[in-house]
This record gives sequence, structure tokens and C-alpha cells, in this order.
Amino acid sequence: MARINELVSGWMRHRKVLHELLDTFEDQHLSYKPWEEAMSLSGLVLHISGAMEMFADTVKNGEFTPPTGPSKIETISELKALVETQTNQTKSKLESLTEDQLAAIVEFAGMKMPGLVLLESGKDHEIHHKGQLFTYARLLGVESLPFFVSRS
Repeated sequence: MARINELVSGWMRHRKVLHELLDTFEDQHLSYKPWEEAMSLSGLVLHISGAMEMFADTVKNGEFTPPTGPSKIETISELKALVETQTNQTKSKLESLTEDQLAAIVEFAGMKMPGLVLLESGKDHEIHHKGQLFTYARLLGVESLPFFVSRS
């Protein structure tokens, strides 16, 4: 189980920063889009927060399991609470995965890979989108941002 513990630890160092980033936004920022076809700020956060749980469910079930969760958030407080809940749920799901589930081949987006490889890809996916969220923050005029990975 050392492999999943290492993955969860690395993922949490990044997820903690998502929580810190949310502290830099206000309610009026939730609908911000840097261009017309972009995800809104709240949509991007929902995508980030729900994706790793989807990856964990896919590994657990052995097949693609679509994400669930709300599509609209009204306040930054509501968004923070949801991200906190999803983080705790996802962490529990990841920690419950067995070595067999981590080694089992799963198909995702036309590719076949061991579950652990899919989860590593999920972590990379989250890091990619978190980088976009940093850009949104800068475009909104946020001057003080957290470091890209938690040091605690």
C-alpha cells in the first residue's frame, strides 16, 4: 500500500493549494471566463475537484465511471465547502484501493493502463488545471498567490 500512500501524499500537496487558491477569490469571480469558450472559474474548480474522484471511481470499478456533482455554485463559501467535501471523499476512496485494483488494467479515453498509472495521470490532470486557475487569478488582479505545491 506504499504506492497509494505516496500518490495520495503527492496529490494532497497539490490539492491543499487548490483550497488556498479559493481563499483569493470572491463571489463575483465565480462566473469569470478569460475568453468566451473557456470554463468559468467555478466550472474549472468543479472540474478539478471532481476529476480525481472520477479517476478513483474508475480504478475502483474497473471501468469508466462518470463524475457526479453539482454543475452550478452560487457563492465562494459554497464552492469551498464542496471542494472540502470532495477532497475528503476522494482521499478516502484513494486510500481504500487495493493493490489488485491499482494493478488491474482499466480503459480510459481509448487507452489501457494499470489503475495506478491512471491515477498518476489524474494527478497530472489536476496540476494542469490548477495552473490554469493560477492564470485566472492573475487575470483577475490577485497579487498574492500560494506556492504551486504545499510545503507543509
